[in-house]
Amino acid sequence: MCGRFTQQRPTSELAEIFEATDLADDPGGHYNVAPTDAAAVVVQRDDARAIVRFRWGLIPHWADSPRIASRTINARAETVGSMPAFRDALRRRRCLVPVDSFYEWRREGTARQPYGIARADARPLVLAGLWAGWRDEAAGSVRRTFTIITTRASRQVGELHDRMPVVLGPETWDRWLDTRHADLGELHGLLVPSVAPLEIYPVVPLVNNIRNNGPELLAPLGRASG
Repeated sequence: MCGRFTQQRPTSELAEIFEATDLADDPGGHYNVAPTDAAAVVVQRDDARAIVRFRWGLIPHWADSPRIASRTINARAETVGSMPAFRDALRRRRCLVPVDSFYEWRREGTARQPYGIARADARPLVLAGLWAGWRDEAAGSVRRTFTIITTRASRQVGELHDRMPVVLGPETWDRWLDTRHADLGELHGLLVPSVAPLEIYPVVPLVNNIRNNGPELLAPLGRASG
């Protein structure tokens, strides 16, 4: 699964990477993004890409309550096309979720040790996402939310967990964002474990508290600065 991630880069830098318009204007520096937090995602608007900020935890347009968001932070690749919460978004509302790293935990003795996972070349990990709009009648506004698709773990990540987020390479970004066409077989063919070399290392337990934020959360265990 994917339950916590970092977005260190400002959205202005993401806009350059994705050749997109920055509509988020966010400075970055997010080292502990948790479910229900707002995060930067890349969406397609007509013939142009845009960087926007949606909340993590997809609320389908038909939901009676936003409480469903706590159960929809991830969508399984194997069932994303059939689950009511996700199947419409797979066809019509796909997005990219750029992260600098994500966290995973492994039980070691009586403790759950957090690990940081990032690309070995320090480039962003671009995750396959879906988004939706839900009308909040009480507030008189529309909430835009997203989920991250997961698949079986690669050999590297499998040492920690049996699932990992789907990572999309640059050659697939256009196809994923192009919702004018929805060949479900082709889309499912993209939802496979990443082959990109990853750096995986234990980090200090500060990330366990969602109120903590800062570069120290990614400090390798035993080498945190005082």
